[in-house]
Amino acid sequence: MLIRNLILFVTVAIFFVSCVGNKRLVYLQKDDLHENQPKDTVLREYELTYHDYKIQPQDILSVQFNSITEEDFDIFSDFGMGGGNMGGGGGGMIGLRGELVDPHGQIGFPVVGKIKVQGMTIFEVQDTLQSIATQYVEDPVVKVRLLNYRFTILGEVNGEGVVTTQNTRVTFMEAIGMAGGLTELADRGTVKVVRQKGDQAEIFYIDLLQEEFIESEDFYVYQNDIIIVPPLKQRPIRRYYGQNLGLLLSSVSAILFIGSFFGLNPTR
Repeated sequence: MLIRNLILFVTVAIFFVSCVGNKRLVYLQKDDLHENQPKDTVLREYELTYHDYKIQPQDILSVQFNSITEEDFDIFSDFGMGGGNMGGGGGGMIGLRGELVDPHGQIGFPVVGKIKVQGMTIFEVQDTLQSIATQYVEDPVVKVRLLNYRFTILGEVNGEGVVTTQNTRVTFMEAIGMAGGLTELADRGTVKVVRQKGDQAEIFYIDLLQEEFIESEDFYVYQNDIIIVPPLKQRPIRRYYGQNLGLLLSSVSAILFIGSFFGLNPTR
């Protein structure tokens, strides 16, 4: 009887210790988990803090030139960065490909030469190239995209790995969605971020449980961020003790049965 009571106590204890409440699971909370919130009403507003991404060395840019200049006179028509014509004697748009920003923060063009793009936003690069192209071709249209905006997400997520996107304005909520979401045992309150700033790496923690995080400067993911999602303290209990509990109970039950069997039949 004592052993059975002990097993029951251990089972109940493991159950309660391994439980994870909604306050540890729900993103962007504002004391509203158990309240009936009014519908179709704006409850709160937050100012979003976003800094336009600035081009860095090792970035890969897609640059597409289009103009009405005849192809034979268009210095960008045969250039491997997507030159092409919109009209005249044009041969159509050539497929896009990426150009690597060199260690000096430059990309090269035929005739034009090297152009400094480091420290510029995508739209500033686009405007700069548009201005330069005007000197060589008629009515140019320049389109610039960043091809290798990426971040790494590890830990308690359903899809660890490196995520690459052309969107330079990705929130942490979107980043988590791209990784398949967090697991039930993820600690959403202490997510670790390793951020590259030049030759240095900054390390800080963010809290995805608090609604005020929306107006934080860290609400958006930066290029080359490493996001590490740690587990809750309940993880070892849920993942290991919980799995082995059934085996333990079966083994103890078998021992008790054998013991009671021989206790009731001592002559055997």
